[in-house]
Amino acid sequence: MNDATQVTAFKSTNTVWHDATITRRVREERNGHRGLILWFTGLSGSGKSTLAHAVEERLFAMGCNTYVCDGDNIRHGLCGDLGFSPDDRVENIRRIGEVVKLFMDAGVIGLTAFISPYRADRDRARNLVVAGDFIEIYCRCSVEVCESRDVKGLYRRARAGEIKEFTGISAPYEEPEAAEIVVDTGVEALETSVRKIVDYLVAKGAVSALVKSACG
Repeated sequence: MNDATQVTAFKSTNTVWHDATITRRVREERNGHRGLILWFTGLSGSGKSTLAHAVEERLFAMGCNTYVCDGDNIRHGLCGDLGFSPDDRVENIRRIGEVVKLFMDAGVIGLTAFISPYRADRDRARNLVVAGDFIEIYCRCSVEVCESRDVKGLYRRARAGEIKEFTGISAPYEEPEAAEIVVDTGVEALETSVRKIVDYLVAKGAVSALVKSACG
């Protein structure tokens, strides 16, 4: 990545941040759980979206306020003007980092399902919030398994040179070095991965263990 991908220049001037009269803590008290960012990262086909939505379903059943920001959905709207060059990937993740921080400030558990291939970009999103608010979840899965799941034929097209800058084939993926949670989505049952994540949240006191036990 070049220097242009490292820093975003602010063009907005004469702006002042306004603090909300209803604070995050007040919202969390009413919700009965903390606002959090659950950041799922991994190769295309590693199961990020499937797992994020399954975790959301479990948390929602537990009475949590949740929302999944899915990579494809975001690129249909907020990031529809971006391609897949290194610079555009950086801007894509910068935008979603800011969006999911707003969800967290609203007392919501915001789940993101993005490849987010660069460590620097994931670290930049992490650094938007204080320690403990950002939980990185690495969906570890081999390229071979991801490719075998590829119903869209993206890997085949990437290997044929029809798709440029495809992560894992013609563009790099930098594995997390210290993710809070690692799930082996290539070999692990979906329910096992869901339970591992929910158990982590309960252990950290982010959601209620009493509600968790009531929901199985």
